Amino acid sequence: MAGTDSSQPLSLAPSPAIILVEPQLGENIGAAARAMANFGLADMRLVRPRDGWPNEKAVAAASRADHVLERVKVFGSLEAAIADLTLVYATTARSRDMQKEVLGPEEASANMASHIAAQKSVGLLFGRERWGLLNDEVALADAIVTLPVEPAFASLNIAQAVLLMSYEWRRTREEGRALPFTDGLDEAAPREQLVGLFEHLEGVLDHTGFFTTPDKRPSMVNNLRTALTRGRFTAQEIRTLRGVISSIDRRHERPNPNRQKPADGADGKD
Repeated sequence: MAGTDSSQPLSLAPSPAIILVEPQLGENIGAAARAMANFGLADMRLVRPRDGWPNEKAVAAASRADHVLERVKVFGSLEAAIADLTLVYATTARSRDMQKEVLGPEEASANMASHIAAQKSVGLLFGRERWGLLNDEVALADAIVTLPVEPAFASLNIAQAVLLMSYEWRRTREEGRALPFTDGLDEAAPREQLVGLFEHLEGVLDHTGFFTTPDKRPSMVNNLRTALTRGRFTAQEIRTLRGVISSIDRRHERPNPNRQKPADGADGKD
């Protein structure tokens, strides 16, 4: 569909960040940037792109979406890429074995528009070309967004998925269906603080021997992160929870004054 009017100024209103996790092909990055530009999005973030950045093939495929490519930020981890966001959705076409809310594109876009109207930051996660997002990456998101695709042929090219979500975002914003939050609640903490809570808790659980079966640790960590993400904690709530965790950790290390010292030889030593 042609029809670009070069005389029109770019309108870069606040919009969701598009986060591509370990994209492999520069052409897909460029095509995704073009899709973003079509619908007024400009915040693209790349997590460990396989062929590095900048990428000439991405520039060629972007078809003059230079304003998007010039703003690209590259991160070494997903946690760093979403650190400043307070709402994160993970896009996937596969069923996940975790208790995550699943939204359609319309509901997700309305939520994102409301969030942004309240001057809060939002991100959409897109996975690798071959296998999408890993479970531990989905666990960092607030909810899953999926499209009503044909189950027998559900895989979408990254740029196609970005295009569909960008379109739905634009349509939602243009229709004026999004209203700012007016319930007076404090905003959710940036994802950086939530990840800090995860790491603090998991470190203490490692120290106290909670993960007794090493091969089950990854799934248990994902379950914990999924449950905590649903809490939508504020910065103050996270500080309180970390204080509780620190208190438990100190208590675990503190000797029990009521415990009697074993008699000589009673501890098994000669």
